[in-house]
Amino acid sequence: MTELWTLPNGLRVVAEKLPWLRSVSVGVWLHVGSLVEKPEENGLSHFIEHMVFKGTEHRTTRQIAEETDALGGQVNAFTARDCTCFYAKVIDEELPEAVSLLSDLVLHARIAPDELERERGVVLEEIAMDEDDPEDLCGELLTRAQFGDTPAGQPIIGTEELIRAYTSEDLRRFRDTHYAPSRTVIALSGNYDRAQVEALIAEYFGAWENDTPQPPIGTQTVLSGERCLREKDTEQMHLMLGYPGYAYGDDRVTALTILGTVFGGAMSSRLFQRIREELGMAYSVYTFPGAQEGFGTFGIYAGVNPKNARRVLEEIHREREKLVADGLTEKEFREAKRQLRTSFLMSLESQGARMNALGRRLLILNRTRTEEEILASIEDVTQQDVLDTARTLLTVEPCFAAVGRGVEELA
Repeated sequence: MTELWTLPNGLRVVAEKLPWLRSVSVGVWLHVGSLVEKPEENGLSHFIEHMVFKGTEHRTTRQIAEETDALGGQVNAFTARDCTCFYAKVIDEELPEAVSLLSDLVLHARIAPDELERERGVVLEEIAMDEDDPEDLCGELLTRAQFGDTPAGQPIIGTEELIRAYTSEDLRRFRDTHYAPSRTVIALSGNYDRAQVEALIAEYFGAWENDTPQPPIGTQTVLSGERCLREKDTEQMHLMLGYPGYAYGDDRVTALTILGTVFGGAMSSRLFQRIREELGMAYSVYTFPGAQEGFGTFGIYAGVNPKNARRVLEEIHREREKLVADGLTEKEFREAKRQLRTSFLMSLESQGARMNALGRRLLILNRTRTEEEILASIEDVTQQDVLDTARTLLTVEPCFAAVGRGVEELA
């Protein structure tokens, strides 16, 4: 059963007790990511996520590392476009130490200038690493093509130029503006004692105050027909096509997920069978629906020999036209729906996945959903719903991104 309560300072808590486990996952979810960053602030959310592990008012960098290892579980963080999350997965008896550490990271990070200089190099290396991964780079180019210079088009990690210029004061100012209890959710899933959790969160987060107003994240427009190409000396050419999708929380996301499974999300999907199995022209070819706050996307990826790139694009468009014109078969629909249902039920066996779902949903949508409601939403999707989704989204002229040798020849 899901439990919900709110602290006097506005911080919301969502918890799901799983008494048959000996572990618990806890996450501090903040409603801040690259979507709230101004162009001159791009990458600050991610940079702060790094810096909180470099010393707080109560712990040195070394102490944070030692306590993390001593917990014997996992303590980490990630930054997305619409949120930042600091989380821990520990055995149940270590929950007090985990909450203490997470609160220190979120509320009391020093962001000292000397540590900033060291961590700046780490973030720059991360940017370089992404540049060296042509598939990731292609994804960033597709994002730029689909959203241009809007907040949704900004890289989560920022740019080298900006990262080199930021000061510790820039990071503290951004944190003090966007880290606030009313824009934070603490989510737990696993074995815990309700009274203990209430006391811990009140002790470590109850005195937190910040009423700085923050404008809401607006709806982002997905562009069509734009392209971003990068010439790069790689063995493969990496291709991506981008269509609009549905925003996180939209009821039509389920139909789009089923569509993606049939089109390119499984070994039996049309793109996999045609391009890999029949033609042998790609090792990796797949679709990837994406649902964010305020917008959604639907992408197609293929990594191919440059000499086969044009043929593969033609085959993708041919399969897309068939799907839009004729729809999917009853067998495809039934099996894709079963895959989605199975995937959801199996995710329930991970308390980490359950914590992620609880935290993000409450943070962004301000609501929770029961297992029964989610299963019903899958069951309610009809074959016609999926066809309508295909004809709505896949008839838009896609954006295009490519990385490799000779990409200009595809223009």
